[in-house]
Amino acid sequence: MALTDAQMADTRRYMGYALAGTTMPITNDQDVVYVQFGMVTMSLHQRLTTLSASEEAVLINTYLTPLNNMEQDIIGIRDNLDTAQASVWTHNALEQADRDRLFDSWRRRMCQFIGATPGPGLGLGGGIRVTRG
Repeated sequence: MALTDAQMADTRRYMGYALAGTTMPITNDQDVVYVQFGMVTMSLHQRLTTLSASEEAVLINTYLTPLNNMEQDIIGIRDNLDTAQASVWTHNALEQADRDRLFDSWRRRMCQFIGATPGPGLGLGGGIRVTRG
């Protein structure tokens, strides 16, 4: 069983990599690799198309399915943005930041599982601290 195109697209997207598109096929031709996708994307494609059945199951069940749910949860907070408090319920003002942090931490965990660095859309996490002496 192989990952579907949608699962591969979600994996790349969650890892922070740009869309692959369909303008050029992914091949082993070095010119195509360098021009269109770069070595990282080609390596990622190779890794995702050669997963064992058990690795695929872990990727789908432990990472893709929960990440899809977390992403929908982040989108779903829009329903409560207009309410600060209702009866005994009080809105968590940091809900989106908390959910974003959780979502990104699981995205990074998936990158570690796959054995690839986070892409430009996810970055290394944290920040750079600049100090003046």
